[in-house]
Amino acid sequence: MAKMKAFSFNAARGEIRVGRRVICLPARAPVRVTLGSGLIIGGFLGFLPILGFWMVPLGFLILSQDLPMVRRWRRSLVVKLERRKPARSKRRAPPKSTDDEM
Repeated sequence: MAKMKAFSFNAARGEIRVGRRVICLPARAPVRVTLGSGLIIGGFLGFLPILGFWMVPLGFLILSQDLPMVRRWRRSLVVKLERRKPARSKRRAPPKSTDDEM
């Protein structure tokens, strides 16, 4: 069975996948910019009930589809995380056992 990613963002199709849920973004750019800005503003009010600080990164993710500056931030973050992935997997690898020791 293939391992499913917990999170993915596909700007070409305009969708965000979290677990098994797929959230389709609006097709029009002004609506996406308004939605992303609203999420960021609401995220700064995260101390209130219902609203949360989780809204800030989601807002930036939605804005990254339309604003080049935010898109560069997102891409540089993805590149940094992908570069760390091999180093993290090497650290977590179990020690190799050899049968020659017996």
